[in-house]
Amino acid sequence: MRSHTLATLTTRRTGTPVHSQTKEFRHAPRPPLLPAHVPGRCPVISLRPANERGHANHGWLDSWHSFSFADYRDDRHVHWGPLRVINEDRVAAGQGFGTHSHRDMEIISYVLEGSLGHKDSMGNAATIVPGEVQRLSAGTGITHSEYNHSSAGTTHFLQIWIIPDQTGVTPGYDQKHFADAEKRGRLRLVVSPDGAAGSVAIRQDARMYAGLFIGDEAADLALAPGRLGYVHVVKGQVVVNGLPLGAGDALRYRDEPRVTLRHGVDAEVLVFDLPEVG
Repeated sequence: MRSHTLATLTTRRTGTPVHSQTKEFRHAPRPPLLPAHVPGRCPVISLRPANERGHANHGWLDSWHSFSFADYRDDRHVHWGPLRVINEDRVAAGQGFGTHSHRDMEIISYVLEGSLGHKDSMGNAATIVPGEVQRLSAGTGITHSEYNHSSAGTTHFLQIWIIPDQTGVTPGYDQKHFADAEKRGRLRLVVSPDGAAGSVAIRQDARMYAGLFIGDEAADLALAPGRLGYVHVVKGQVVVNGLPLGAGDALRYRDEPRVTLRHGVDAEVLVFDLPEVG
């Protein structure tokens, strides 16, 4: 098994390595990809409760891990198809992730509150705000940093990793805005393998949709035979395939033909349509 990345992260204020404050913060090793349809691995639809996720609080960073990451290990939750990481991160004002490296990973940042400053070795310098989706294709290798430049507010965002179907390719970057009106009462395609409908393109046969739901607003997403589904509730409450879910809850789908979303209460939802293997 090849280690994906070992990074020593630093705080913006002091430049002090994080492991001098807590433990060394390590990215989880890249797992071997197994067919997700192995009989008996899980039910057709399985619940991943928010309060059962991994949790790490470094003071400046409060992080919940949907999949094994850093010091959190759970063999039941290593990846779902090529979906490798969903970390819900809250970064304190004036703090952030110092320059660190990645390789052969599609990294998506989805900001919920505040803003996230980004700089990388390709020369990109940007600020990500709510409504925007940033994609960093690490390929042969990149370095970057991420900071909350605010003097007061917390940055709340999702860090999502998808294992690519190609390795050793040229790194790339993209960032696009999707207005709330495009997501209101529907699932808006925001990530895809081909940039369809103005979405951000990644190197994997995977799609990510974002939706906002309240009251009678509803949406369905058909899953083709042999595809996996994954629903992550970003905020609020919503009924998904008849199951009431809250912020941080998730559902995994196998051999299920449809994702249904109903009865949202200020809900924001991400839905993934994934291949069985990466």
